[in-house]
Amino acid sequence: MTNIAVIGSGTMGNGIAHVFAQHGHPVALIDVSEAALAKAMATIAKNLDRQVKKGSLAPEAPAEILGRITTGSDFALASNAALVVEAASENPVIKFDIFAKLDALCGPDTILASNTSSISITEIAAKTKRPAQVIGMHFMNPVPVMQLVEVIRGQDTSDACTKTVMELSTALGKTPVEVNDYPGFVSNRVLMPMINEAIFCVFEGVATPESIDTVMKLGMAHPMGPLALADFIGLDVCLAILGVMHEGLGDDKYRACPLLKRMVAAGHLGRKSGKGFYTYEK
Repeated sequence: MTNIAVIGSGTMGNGIAHVFAQHGHPVALIDVSEAALAKAMATIAKNLDRQVKKGSLAPEAPAEILGRITTGSDFALASNAALVVEAASENPVIKFDIFAKLDALCGPDTILASNTSSISITEIAAKTKRPAQVIGMHFMNPVPVMQLVEVIRGQDTSDACTKTVMELSTALGKTPVEVNDYPGFVSNRVLMPMINEAIFCVFEGVATPESIDTVMKLGMAHPMGPLALADFIGLDVCLAILGVMHEGLGDDKYRACPLLKRMVAAGHLGRKSGKGFYTYEK
């Protein structure tokens, strides 16, 4: 099986490591924080146990799957990977630095992928000497459950690299969809203006968050309303993605609602802070 490395052990990183290990791949999970790695392994173990209880995994499977994951803070753990998936903070400077390091460390045939939800794959690839082998693999949260992988081709991503990543994604039981590198790709270019418009409806007093979400759930068959979804994603993440699209596309339809900016400034970030459009138990 293909050796995989995952950079970043947060919500997305541990989910990506979980899915690759579940499908037989040896995985190196790398993070600067040992505490974050310990938390990630506990989360993976808990999610695997949930799969056993649901009957989708054999009782002996979690131990085997966890045994395929090696953790550490040294980037050298990625040196023998055929594919590295970066799932670090959604910050261009951090991502550029990671890709420059990986490019120097990994073999010439290694594919370098980013789980970014909005940052340009072309810009990331330009920080390496292998732009043909740099690609986006945008998994959806929660990774073990959600079927989509948005596969983003940068300006110079090769057909061979794209084919490999599409096939690997399919082998994980996912449905890969190929898109080109423009701000927000497809998922967030369509989703974020909807979320932003729902926030404008609150801002302008059109309706309460509960009413807006109920209209979208019952009227449009959305499993989750846009404001509950914004809280789930993180209002700071929504604001950052809208910022990337507003700057990259130059169109005022991507301008973030002032209420969103104010809530983020106040630290009301949604589920992760305990308060957003709704209040959550910590």
